Amino acid sequence: MGLALSACGDDDEAMTSGITPKGPKPDWGPTIKPEMLRVIEKLDSLTNGVPLQTLSPQQARMAPTPTDAVMAVMDEYNIPMPASMVDTMGHKVPVQGGTIHVRSYRPKNATGALPGIVYYHGGGWVIATIDTYDASARALAEQVGAVVVSVEYRKGPEFKFPTAHEDSYAAYLWVRQNAAMLNINPAKIAVAGESAGGNLASAVSIMARDNGVPLPVHQLLVYPIANNDTNTPSYQQYANAKPLSKPLMEWFFMHYLRTPADGNSPWISLVDVASVNGLPPATVINAEIDPLLSEGQQYAAKLKAAGINVSSKVYEGVTHEFFGMATVVPEAREAQKMAADELKKAFGL
Repeated sequence: MGLALSACGDDDEAMTSGITPKGPKPDWGPTIKPEMLRVIEKLDSLTNGVPLQTLSPQQARMAPTPTDAVMAVMDEYNIPMPASMVDTMGHKVPVQGGTIHVRSYRPKNATGALPGIVYYHGGGWVIATIDTYDASARALAEQVGAVVVSVEYRKGPEFKFPTAHEDSYAAYLWVRQNAAMLNINPAKIAVAGESAGGNLASAVSIMARDNGVPLPVHQLLVYPIANNDTNTPSYQQYANAKPLSKPLMEWFFMHYLRTPADGNSPWISLVDVASVNGLPPATVINAEIDPLLSEGQQYAAKLKAAGINVSSKVYEGVTHEFFGMATVVPEAREAQKMAADELKKAFGL
């Protein structure tokens, strides 16, 4: 069962007033906002402080998530779960060697063909599911007025690179081919993703361009993995940040890539290797307290230098994974609104 954590509206500030951390600011995040810190503290308590990279992938998939921490904070402060404004349906998508699951989110009572957003969840291509990132998919469907199709691509180490990338592209093609069944306007399809999913969204845009397939009209990239360089300024400054650290990113690479050389693929190394000529307009959203900050900004700059229209913003005082935390983190509401506004512009809404 997914979690709807995409609250929006006039009462939002009141909903999170009074959320305060229990302890001091961590040395890796001296600028962290109190609501964000409370979520991190709650996650620490749920996991007993055990770093994911000390676990096997199978164990890590069972560990409490930032979504669980948000739910616990909501429970602690009696913050109500927003009413669902979407209807969901599951679908099977054929891929090389089998099928994968996708979930479509359609705004309740919507009529006619709507724009479509193919959404890819985060988790380093190793952990997490469409349920973990349910809040983000719901928020985009509700706030954009679009059908969001969230993709459960296969993950490493059971399915190494390039499986997640190829599954993601197959899902994009499936949405295009099944637009009528999904009641999506085939001329208005975007891609979106967070973290590893942001990487997948841009890689899908590259694959569509290279295969002569109609491009997405927009790519929403939320703190995307955009390179294989773990020595950037933000990797150094936020090496020990939570919930994403440098050791955890290295663990993700180890379990997804077949060999370190795969990191030099243009589908992984968007900043250093990929050709971006002719890619769709982009929105790039980053968190300040995040090892991936530098590469996200580098990729936004690379797209701009290629003449691509890019909107980018760094949200201060928040960490990786903040985007889906709109019920408790004010910056998440701001970032969701920015994302929705940019997508609506791309769709001509």
